[in-house]
Amino acid sequence: MKVSLQTDPDGFARFHESALPLNEGSAKAALSPLQPSGGMQLRRSPVGFRSEFHCTETPQWVFILRGVMEIGLQDGSSRLFQPGQHFFSADTLPAAAVFDAQVHGHWSRQVGDEPLETVFVRT
Repeated sequence: MKVSLQTDPDGFARFHESALPLNEGSAKAALSPLQPSGGMQLRRSPVGFRSEFHCTETPQWVFILRGVMEIGLQDGSSRLFQPGQHFFSADTLPAAAVFDAQVHGHWSRQVGDEPLETVFVRT
């Protein structure tokens, strides 16, 4: 399953889900089609970390390695992502828009008693 964080036409970020086909490889090792990438970064966020509302600058896959990450949206909804889970972050600022912290983006935070370690793979 591909969970995406996207900016909808109204400017608000929302979660979307779609099937991610595993139609390559073999029965013993099913693979998705090759995904484009433009670099990778590792991040460690300490216990207590929480960001302000912001937009993703460059669409990227986010993989949770350690700890728990919560992503919150303007509508008050949020999702928790645990080690082994991932999502695609593509809630970029709409063209010609000026960032408005009451409309655009998402916040993220570390949850629990261990630091959050993530991998960001840009597309």
